[in-house]
Amino acid sequence: MQVSIKSYAKVNIFLKISQKRENYHEIVSRFVRVKNLYDTISFIPNNETNEFNLIGDFGCKLEDNTIYKAFLQLRKYCPKIDAFFRVYSIKVEKNIPEFAGLGGGSSNVAAFLTLANKHFNLYYKKEKLAKIGAKIGADVPFFIYEYDSANVTGVGEIVQEFKEEPLNIEVITPKDIKCHTGKVFTCFRNEFYKQISKDKSNKLLSMKSSEILNKLSLENANDLYLPAVKLYPKLKEYAKQDCFFSGSGSSFFKVI
Repeated sequence: MQVSIKSYAKVNIFLKISQKRENYHEIVSRFVRVKNLYDTISFIPNNETNEFNLIGDFGCKLEDNTIYKAFLQLRKYCPKIDAFFRVYSIKVEKNIPEFAGLGGGSSNVAAFLTLANKHFNLYYKKEKLAKIGAKIGADVPFFIYEYDSANVTGVGEIVQEFKEEPLNIEVITPKDIKCHTGKVFTCFRNEFYKQISKDKSNKLLSMKSSEILNKLSLENANDLYLPAVKLYPKLKEYAKQDCFFSGSGSSFFKVI
């Protein structure tokens, strides 16, 4: 028996920094799920290695893969999955570019946890899955809740659904630029640091995504755009009219 789930990408309609929390930055952001861009995660019965086996085109070692980290976390709560994944492999059909600000790794974690929760009849509530996922990646809770649109604050752990008309989003990802999130945040902290006020935060969080995109420019919508350009100057070549920057990059997006 093979079971599968879609693992969707996201874009940040806006992304502002509100304050520092130790080595982290607290954000104020609107996450929107991109329904036409997703990976597919499947549990398939072809594992002949008798150990955890992950099939897919990844740009990292198994030990650094977010799905493997999710497996290790879930195994603490559900030991029986260890035996299962000695017989079954996890196959990931990758379509979401990596190092692109689209949350692919975090989305994969959420999809894996959601599929495992259902397949093993764990009956964990989304709140519990979100707490497990947050140990692996700050964006994971958003994907766990499966909202089409949500306000995301804190370091990513506070997710509140925002009801609005879905947007048709086209994503443009440079093939030759891979943005390192940690380096972009470090550059922001060292050279571009600023904090959004609470009043401005509340105003943005209350606006529809379409209104925000009509009101803000590319540079004003995402605090990480300028530091990303400082580190990766070729990004400017993709900053077309009506395009916006997602996460720490390298992807741009527009509403079509």
